[in-house]
Amino acid sequence: MFVTQLVPSKNDFPANVQYDISSRRYLGNKTKLLKFIASVIKDENILFSSFCDLFAGTGVVGNYFNSPNVRIISNDFLKSNYTCLEAFLGTGIVDKKLIYDYIHHLNNLDSRDNYFSENFGGKFFNIEDAKKIGTIREEIQKLTLDFRSKDILLASLLYSADKIANTVGHYDAYRKKGFERTGFELHPIKIKQNVKNIAFCMDANILVREIGADMFYLDPPYNSRQYSDTYHLLENLITWKKPKVFGIAAKMDRTHIKSMYCSKDAVLAFNDLIENINAKYILVSYNDTGKKANSRSNALISDIDIVQSLSQKGRVSVHRLAHKAFSTGKTDFDKVYERLFLCKVE
Repeated sequence: MFVTQLVPSKNDFPANVQYDISSRRYLGNKTKLLKFIASVIKDENILFSSFCDLFAGTGVVGNYFNSPNVRIISNDFLKSNYTCLEAFLGTGIVDKKLIYDYIHHLNNLDSRDNYFSENFGGKFFNIEDAKKIGTIREEIQKLTLDFRSKDILLASLLYSADKIANTVGHYDAYRKKGFERTGFELHPIKIKQNVKNIAFCMDANILVREIGADMFYLDPPYNSRQYSDTYHLLENLITWKKPKVFGIAAKMDRTHIKSMYCSKDAVLAFNDLIENINAKYILVSYNDTGKKANSRSNALISDIDIVQSLSQKGRVSVHRLAHKAFSTGKTDFDKVYERLFLCKVE
């Protein structure tokens, strides 16, 4: 086991420096739509003891319904997201005091040049902050801890790094100005002891052939913007395989983590998914950017496609809520509606 002397921690970290699951910047996250999702479920008199968040992303939807009486099944294809799902929603017993001791230890390491600072310093982070982030990541790699404890440290690093990143919330590009050092500090995530939950890092279309749940919540990518392109840096930080990177945004090869839902085969993938789901209820979240936006933002699955596919499983109803969609600045949105397509499986 890792035996380096730890810097004694305080009894606890103040609540205002502990990251909640919704603290992270993430395109398409459903934090502002949670009450809408919950209201549809309530109005339709839906009860469930198991809830599968199949394209979980940050995991805020599954977390919203997380309770001792509900088994939350979370899944995401990206290892960076899966690690955070395990950290926030996992079931392993965690020694919170030991986690805090390690965080204090990691914060007191002497920073040095490393893979992260050489590739991302002066771009997405100030050089000194990048050195510290990379030094901490290298040290976490050496620790001999149970899986959830290590995931909690990694999630804490991801959230802390994302908080100060020199971006507008994604890593397709970085701001050309704003390299003042923040004095990077690692802060913990909020740790909760969960009971029945389980998380996966799998292709959703494969996973649905292996599991079942009362409720499946589906929030697939809407358009051709691959999440592996948008969050390559965080994926690189978590997997820590130190691949060669290229281009202005310093991206590694992402061929193995491309989603069919961001391609011309999105409708075929969706039909296959629905056909193989084992559920009582299927709730699909999809907005209506349609063909109004910049070509990369065009929705790849139409309302007709969604309803036709779901209708093969049961009765379908559609619920709408107007909201402000994310724009890179090149897309002109009028009013955009987030829709929930509810299928009561027959």
